[in-house]
Amino acid sequence: MQRSLKWLAVATTIGMILVLLGGALVTKTESGMGCGRSWPLCNGEFVPTDITPELVIELAHRLVSGSVGFLVLALSIWSWKVIGHIRETKFLSFLSFFFLLLQGLIGAAAVIWEQSDFILALHFGISLISFAAVFLLTLLIFEIDKKFEADKLIIDKRMGFHIISISIYSYFVIYTGALVRHTQSSLVCRDWPLCINDSPTLPSNLYEWVQMGHRAAAAGIFIWIAYVTYLAIKKYRQQKVIYWGWVSAFTLVSLQVLSGAVIIFSRLNLYIALLHALFITCLFGVLSYFLLLLSRSRKNQ
Repeated sequence: MQRSLKWLAVATTIGMILVLLGGALVTKTESGMGCGRSWPLCNGEFVPTDITPELVIELAHRLVSGSVGFLVLALSIWSWKVIGHIRETKFLSFLSFFFLLLQGLIGAAAVIWEQSDFILALHFGISLISFAAVFLLTLLIFEIDKKFEADKLIIDKRMGFHIISISIYSYFVIYTGALVRHTQSSLVCRDWPLCINDSPTLPSNLYEWVQMGHRAAAAGIFIWIAYVTYLAIKKYRQQKVIYWGWVSAFTLVSLQVLSGAVIIFSRLNLYIALLHALFITCLFGVLSYFLLLLSRSRKNQ
């Protein structure tokens, strides 16, 4: 395997993480309109003159996303040519670039035409699919060395059900988290884990329902992953990739829940908020790899 392709794959994966974190930073700092209603230019200018912090954040995100887009395109074409014989390669190559392009178009539409918060919340999830495809492509490239053969795994039907169901459910959790950011509901509940505020009642408005809906969804995935991790420890100790994969997933979801609580206690600390986005990105990558392993498992062929 060409070493340069491996370097490109790693650089593209890191770049996609930066795109995701950059998008979260734009939302958290309310910099989406930093360049006004102008795209791809900033306030209709090639070189902006009226520099503001919001403009710098938004413009930097656009530049990073555009640069990473070329990396994704290069990785997709190169992977198609070099490891196109692997059945997942062409699908992942198409998926990685298509969803990154779709993410860019939705971002442009959000700038030029006003979008609802429920539509904007899709932005992070679409980028996440592109990241997962790039991440899996990277793993396929490194797997060519035959240091690990995923098709030797045996995954039973119950574990397969949990892998598919948790992966789908995680996307719902991600969407509710993005909705919290876009509706600016992060601090509408000043307590954690319940939304007590002045009186212990049910949520009284849309923003509280959005916040508590996300917390309930996050609690659900935490409990679910904890249970499946228990199953993996109990039954998959000999299959290290499944064993350590679920241990990693449980660690990441625990950090996700913990950082979510700290966001409330710290009154929306920006660095903690970005870590919150990073943890869910890594968790989705792990779950995506499980899906790849499941598709190759001898019990599921």
